[in-house]
Amino acid sequence: MGEIVDLANLRLSDRPLAVCDVDDVVLEFLTPFQGFLGSLGHRLVPRSYRLHGNIVSAADEMPLADAAVSQLILDFFAAQETWQTPFGDAVSALTEIGAEADVVFLTAMPPRYTEMRRRLLDRLGLPFPLLATESAKGPVVSQMHGNRPLPLAFIDDMAHNHVSVADSVPECLLVHLMPASEMHRHAPKPGPHVVQVKDWQAALTALRRHFASAA
Repeated sequence: MGEIVDLANLRLSDRPLAVCDVDDVVLEFLTPFQGFLGSLGHRLVPRSYRLHGNIVSAADEMPLADAAVSQLILDFFAAQETWQTPFGDAVSALTEIGAEADVVFLTAMPPRYTEMRRRLLDRLGLPFPLLATESAKGPVVSQMHGNRPLPLAFIDDMAHNHVSVADSVPECLLVHLMPASEMHRHAPKPGPHVVQVKDWQAALTALRRHFASAA
C-alpha cells in the first residue's frame, strides 16, 4: 500500500527523483469531471482555460456562480474514487520509471481529500508516496529534493507550475503533459525550457534520457 507523506517524513533513496502531478497527468480529471457535472444537470462550455464562468446549467444555459463551481470541484474530489480513471499509459509508464527512480506524487488538491486519492492510486497499482498541497509547487519540490546531487524531473500539465519549479530548482527537467481536449487548447503554453510531450511513452523517453545524461 502506498503512503500519504509530509516533507518531514519523506524518505528518498540514492536514485533520481521524478515528481509527478496527478490530475490530467496520472488520473483523468476533465473528462470524468464533465460526466460528474452531467449527472447533476450541469455542463462545461470550454470557452477558456478555467472552470469558473464556464459551467452552466443544462436547463437554462446560465453560468453557475463561482461559489457553486468551487463547491462542485470539492464535491468531485470527494467522489473521485467513483469517477477518475488512469490517464493514458500512466500506470505502465510510472511502473517503469519507478524501477529506476523514486517517484513522488505532488497533487494540487485540498489535503483533506488525500485519503480518497491514496485509495484510488493504490487500487490502480501506483503505490508511490503522495503529497497534497495548495501551495506553489516549486518550493515544495526544492525542499523535497534538497541538495542531492541526483537527477530531478517534474511532470505537470500546468504551465504556471513549471514556472514555479524552474524558479526554485533550475536544474530540474520539466516535462509538460496534458490531455488533447477543446478546453486544453486554451491553456497557456509552457516556456521553451519545458519539454512538451503528447503521451506517457514520450514522457518516459524524456525522463530516461535525462537520467542517463546525469549518470
